[in-house]
Amino acid sequence: MTDAAREPTRAGFAALIGEPNAGKSTLLNRMVGAKVAIVTHKVQTTRARLRGVAMAGQAQIVFVDTPGLFKPRRRLDRAMVAAAWGGAADADVVVLMIEAHRGITDGVRAILADMGDRVGRTPVALAINKIDRVKAETLLELTKEMNAAFAFVETFMISAEKGYGCDALRDWLASRMPEGPYLYPEDQIADLPMRMIAAEITREKLTLRLHQELPYELTVETENWEEREDGSARIDQIVYVARDGHKGIVLGRGGETAKAIGKASREELEEFLGRRVHLFLQVKVRPNWLEESERYSEMGLDFKDGHE
Repeated sequence: MTDAAREPTRAGFAALIGEPNAGKSTLLNRMVGAKVAIVTHKVQTTRARLRGVAMAGQAQIVFVDTPGLFKPRRRLDRAMVAAAWGGAADADVVVLMIEAHRGITDGVRAILADMGDRVGRTPVALAINKIDRVKAETLLELTKEMNAAFAFVETFMISAEKGYGCDALRDWLASRMPEGPYLYPEDQIADLPMRMIAAEITREKLTLRLHQELPYELTVETENWEEREDGSARIDQIVYVARDGHKGIVLGRGGETAKAIGKASREELEEFLGRRVHLFLQVKVRPNWLEESERYSEMGLDFKDGHE
């Protein structure tokens, strides 16, 4: 009998929390080895709690990539922040990610102030990300200050983008998972329905293409998914925007912007699914979509969490 056969299986949840743009989605994608969370240069891109599944030896780590923690202003913001803290409270281990070059910001201080009440006895590790942007002495000072502010069980210095330190973090997380059977099949990388992953991919392309505030006032829903006899899939999606003027921005002159977004999304979906995809986008104006409970359900958020 091999050592691996004697070693018990482990499985549990690791929640990634932090400010918007701290690198949580990038780390999730690196740990899982596939793109399951959208990553853009814009903040607040992760709306729902995306779960990515990583295998490390005999351990299965289910990463909960939460929306960034920030000061909420609108119903959608409040629902996102509630989802983030909910993901942390339900986890076996929490990883707080901060950016090395930004240090202890007001946002990080606010998270530290809330964390004791929010996570209870759940062990919390600190991951200082983007370490390639600062000098060693700055890192040491930041580590000292953060550990004085909160009792972290471990501190990791990483670059989620380049991979530095990520294996050590994954191995440590694997060791903290409770013994038990796997929660998902070994070849499954995410627990979101494919319809939602497809919508997230299209929303990423919209966010990258449109540089106004518009992306935070739009959402994408996969209205129809049809499996075809030739093995391809037909996917119909609706882009909901809040104003008539936004519809024109998404469509572009002669529909060129929407075509380019659809092409980029289709190509990534084909790569992700490993087969041909026929993607059809529609843009519709729904002035009050931010106040419609169905839109929140589609994003995996709780409408009630957004109340004042």
